[in-house]
Amino acid sequence: MLAELKHTLRRMRGQIIGWGIGLGLYAVMMAALFSTVAELDMEAYLTQFPEEMMAFFSNMSAVATPAGYMDTYFFSMMTLIVGILAISAGAGLLVGDEEKGILDLVLAHPVSRTRLFWGRLLGMAAAIAAALLISWLCWLVPARSSGMNLDWLGFLRPYLPLFAELFLFGTMALLLSMVLPAGRLAGMVTGGLLVANYLLLGLSNLNESLKAMVKLTPLYYYQGGMAAEGLNWAWLAGLLAAALLFALGAWALFQRRDIRVGGERSWHLPSLRPASKKL
Repeated sequence: MLAELKHTLRRMRGQIIGWGIGLGLYAVMMAALFSTVAELDMEAYLTQFPEEMMAFFSNMSAVATPAGYMDTYFFSMMTLIVGILAISAGAGLLVGDEEKGILDLVLAHPVSRTRLFWGRLLGMAAAIAAALLISWLCWLVPARSSGMNLDWLGFLRPYLPLFAELFLFGTMALLLSMVLPAGRLAGMVTGGLLVANYLLLGLSNLNESLKAMVKLTPLYYYQGGMAAEGLNWAWLAGLLAAALLFALGAWALFQRRDIRVGGERSWHLPSLRPASKKL
């Protein structure tokens, strides 16, 4: 299992460095601009935005505070942005090698499917955490000179629900890759569900009838930057528990999976099969 974890981290080192640097540079810029935003006349500033836009930034009224600022300008968008990394990693974690014709060769070695599965899953989780860790460190350095009165733990708290959301959608993509014909299709479906959840959450602030529906979705329990003022541990535990259920479902399906030697599967629909010729 440890060997697979290290192998997964080596394979994803490019994503870790690239995403970490990108998120880090954005965090440095946002931290440096906090003092400028905090000095604005927020009441006059907020009147410039239409109601429909404000619905997707529910904590913009607190943008002059460190937690509200981080939530509005950083964490409210990170589930969509970094979700690309988590979903692509989950969708191709095992099926990617299978479609390349590599997975059957890996399993020919004396390694169990269970160790292979959990080693790669832990490697994916560690890769996502490493990219987020770089971003967290980049908040700390400029924030000390910009008036953001948060300690290192205050900056760290919002990253815990962000990691939980990303890991949840990553394991969802992994589960769908065990069900759908191709890894890229699993990634597309999971990405579509993430975007739909984001839009539904914003629209629910405009339409009260959607409130009951949105409570069944993962992003409803995402605190974002407001976690800097205190974590909702029940929400965090629920997100991680849901991610674990997806992972267990994917593991159970992988145990019974017939490994193909390359290429993508098909739906095997009877209507798509060519008609046999009668002699």
